[in-house]
Amino acid sequence: MNEQERPAGPSVGVVGLGAMGLGMARSLRDAGYDVGVHDLRPEVAAAFARDGGTAYASPGELAAEVDVLVGVVVNAAQVESALFGAEGAAGRLRPGAVFVMCSTVDPGWSAELEKRLAEKDVLYLDAPISGGAARAAAGELTMMTSGSAAAYAVADPVLDAMSSTVYRLGDTAGLGSKVKIVNQLLAGVHIAAAAEAMALGIKAGVPAEALYEVITHSAGNSWMFENRMAHVLAGDYTPLSAVDIFVKDLGLVLDSARPERFPLPLASTAHQMFLQASACGLGAEDDSAVIKIFPAIDLPGTEEI
Repeated sequence: MNEQERPAGPSVGVVGLGAMGLGMARSLRDAGYDVGVHDLRPEVAAAFARDGGTAYASPGELAAEVDVLVGVVVNAAQVESALFGAEGAAGRLRPGAVFVMCSTVDPGWSAELEKRLAEKDVLYLDAPISGGAARAAAGELTMMTSGSAAAYAVADPVLDAMSSTVYRLGDTAGLGSKVKIVNQLLAGVHIAAAAEAMALGIKAGVPAEALYEVITHSAGNSWMFENRMAHVLAGDYTPLSAVDIFVKDLGLVLDSARPERFPLPLASTAHQMFLQASACGLGAEDDSAVIKIFPAIDLPGTEEI
């Protein structure tokens, strides 16, 4: 794409090129942006840049060059490191630049981050995401956002390039993260329930492929059953979203409810299932690997466990 074809709008960078961040960076590049990137794995950033864009050695070096910095790292600790650690971005972002935080974090922590960045004249959008790696690469994510009108005014073109739907949930940080917490409650419970159902069917002697076919055309189907149990049928536990992600996210769900003394029995059970899977050494596998906690079932592509 030549300079005349590039979109008029903010310069943009992406910190974190995991399954989601890499797809988001690609969707921005496909939309015409000259995307700057940083990842803790320099070879990943360099590979992205070979097809267009620029790799930077640190979050700070990248931040100094962009109007909108999109953070797509795993958790609050990694956001903290990217912003305030050695060679962090917070001190290098220009006044009026926007940090778009796409991680799943504690809503209260996100609200405090908005205040900390405001002290440096940096705008902030609380913007957790949903949709998976394929939709990230296609620019079809769902974004659950909240923040000031000034932040949206700068970042809107970037949000639109990464997503099919941008929900504006309020004018202060934290609301986007609260909605994402609810979404993760449902996602984690649905994956755990899907695994339990598939495990029961296999243990009862139903061929896994037949069970999948029937359920995906019946009232008991869910998006998570249809998506994640396809991984089980393939015997492929390459992590698109890992078991340990739901150990973290369901832990955040439970933490958010505890001060309100609000009971979450299903979320608690699902969390224990993912914890058990992680304790069995499955934490880095795809979250569908939670099915492996069930005893004496012959899973496709694996030996009996």
